[in-house]
Amino acid sequence: MLGRAIREQPRIFAVAVTGSVLFGLLVIASAYVIGGVVGEVVVPAVERGAVPTGALALAAAALFGISVLRVVGIFGRRLGAGYMQYRLQAAYRRRVTRRYLDLPLAWHHRNSTGTLLSNANSDVEAAWYPIAPLPFAVGTLVMLVGAVASLFLTDWALALVGLAVFPALFALNVVYSRRMAPRQARAQRLRAEVSGIAHESFDGALVVKTMGRESQETARFAARAGELRDALISVGRLRGVFDPMLETLPSLGTLAVLVVGAIRLRQGAITVTELVSVAFLFTVLAFPVRAIGWVLAELPRSVAGWDRVRRVLDATGEMPYGDVTLDPATRAPATLGFDDVHFSYEPAEAHLPGAEVLGEVTFTVPAGKTVALVGPTGAGKSTITSLAVRLVDPDRGRVTLDGVDVRDLTAASLAATVALVAQVPFVFDDTVRANITLDRAGIGDDEVWAALRLAEADGFVAALPDGLDTMVGERGTSLSGGQRQRLTLARALAGRPRLLVLDDATSAVDPRVEAAILAGLRAPADGGAPASILVVAYRRATIALADEVIYVEQGRVIARGTHPELLATVSGYADLVTAYEQAEQEREQNRTYDEVTPMTSGLEIEVDR
Repeated sequence: MLGRAIREQPRIFAVAVTGSVLFGLLVIASAYVIGGVVGEVVVPAVERGAVPTGALALAAAALFGISVLRVVGIFGRRLGAGYMQYRLQAAYRRRVTRRYLDLPLAWHHRNSTGTLLSNANSDVEAAWYPIAPLPFAVGTLVMLVGAVASLFLTDWALALVGLAVFPALFALNVVYSRRMAPRQARAQRLRAEVSGIAHESFDGALVVKTMGRESQETARFAARAGELRDALISVGRLRGVFDPMLETLPSLGTLAVLVVGAIRLRQGAITVTELVSVAFLFTVLAFPVRAIGWVLAELPRSVAGWDRVRRVLDATGEMPYGDVTLDPATRAPATLGFDDVHFSYEPAEAHLPGAEVLGEVTFTVPAGKTVALVGPTGAGKSTITSLAVRLVDPDRGRVTLDGVDVRDLTAASLAATVALVAQVPFVFDDTVRANITLDRAGIGDDEVWAALRLAEADGFVAALPDGLDTMVGERGTSLSGGQRQRLTLARALAGRPRLLVLDDATSAVDPRVEAAILAGLRAPADGGAPASILVVAYRRATIALADEVIYVEQGRVIARGTHPELLATVSGYADLVTAYEQAEQEREQNRTYDEVTPMTSGLEIEVDR
C-alpha cells in the first residue's frame, strides 16, 4: 500500500520527506544546541552571577535559527503529506466511479448501493489514511539513526540506553498493529453494512412509512449500528491499552538517561553539556516516534479499505464499446434486430452457472414501426429492453441497430440513436429544464418544449410556479407518478432518438393521455420523422396502436403478429390481455368510486360515532 502511494506520487512524497528529514535532523541539532546553551551559558552564569552579552546573543541566534528551519521543515512535511493523501483519495474515488460506469448492470445487481457508496467514499478514505503520517514516520526513522549515531559519539553507556529503548518501541508498535488489524477490518466492513441499511431505508422511505415499518427499520439499523459501535469500542480499548505504553516508554528512557548520565558525570566521562543534550534528545524524540505508531496503527484499516476498493477495480465483465459510428446526420428511424439471442443473469456466486432467462429470441422492429412486447410477469420483457439499449450483452446471438452489432458501436453513437424510458421514472433534485436537457449540447428551450408536447407534459409544466425553472424535489416528490413518467419520457425525446424503447413507461398515465402520447410519437406534430418504437405494453388500447405484437413467455418468443391475429390464434395471449383489461376496468371503477364517495363515507363515520 505504502509503496503504491509513493510510486504514484513520487514528487510530492519527496517534498514531504525532505521536510520531515530536515525537521528530524534539526530536532537532534536543537538538543545539542540546548545542551550547549545550558553548559556554556546557564551554568557559568549561575556560577559567576553574570552572563556575557555575546554569549547570550549567540545562544538566542542559534535557537531562533533552528526554530525557523524547523518551521520550514514542518511546513514542507505537512503540506506535502496532506496534498499527497487528498490527491490519492480523489484519484481513487474517480477510478472507482469510472469502474462503476464500465461494469455491466448484472454486476451492480449483485452489489448493494450502500456497499458501492462505501467503496467510493469511506473505503477509499481509509485506504490512504496512513499517507498523512507516512513522511513524518520516514523522517523519524532518519532521525532515530542520527540520534543513535550521535549517542555513540557522545558516550557508549548512554548509547546502550537508546539501543534498549528504540527497539522496544518498534516491538510494541508491531504487537499493537497485529492486534489492531482484525478489529479495524471488522469495523470497516460494518461501516459499509450500516451505510447499506441506511441507504435502503431512505430509498424505500415511502414503503417504510406507508407499511408502518418505522420501528422495524429502526431496530434493524440500531442492531447493525450497535455492532459497529462495539467494534469501534474494541478498537478504542486496544488503543487505550497501548497508547499509554507508547507514551511511557520514551519517558522511561529519559529517566534512565538521567540516572546513567548522573553516574557517568560523577565519573568524569561526560560533561553537563552532553548530559543535558542527551536527556533533552530523549524528551523530544517521544512525539516523533509516535508517527511510526500512527502509520502502523492505521495500516490494518488501510488494508481493509484497500481490499474493498481493489475488489471493485479488479472486477471483471466490463462492456467495451466499439469504433463504429452510425451516420450522425441521418434522422431516419432505426431498425432494431434480435438474432437468436440468449441471456442469463450471473448469480451472486459468480462461479455458479446462471439460469437462462432468454433463449432463441429473434425479432425485428422495422424502421418507423411500433412493436408491442407483451407477456406475463417474469417473461423477460425488461431484459429484452435492457439488451436493446445495451445495458447488458447477450450470452449468444446478436442485437443490431441498422444491421450493426450494438457491441461494435461507439458509446456516443449508441446514446444518440436509442433511448430507454424505464419502468420506474427517476427524476433528479433539480429544475424541470435540467431534468430534460441533462446538460446535453444542442437542447435549448424550444427543443425542451417540443419534447414536453410530445410527452403530453407541456400543460402541467406550464402551470408550475416557475415553469421550466421549477425545482421538482428529490426524486420528483412534488410531482405525481404520471407527471414523473411524462417528464422522463420528454427527457428521452429531447435527444431525438431514432429508436425509442418504452418499458411500461406510461403505466401511471391516464389511458387517454397514453394513447395521445403514442399517437404523437408515431406522427410528430413538427413534421419530423417518427422514431421506431419498442414498447412493453399491457393495455389493450396501447397494444392496438402497435404495427406488430410480439408475445413472450418464459424467455421465448411464442407468437408474433397483429393484435387481432394473436387474439384469435393464441389463447395465452388472449387470456392475458383480457385479464389486464378487466383489472384496468376495476381500477377505473375504484378510482371513480373514491372520487364520488368521500363525503358519504365521512357521514357514515359520523353517524356511527
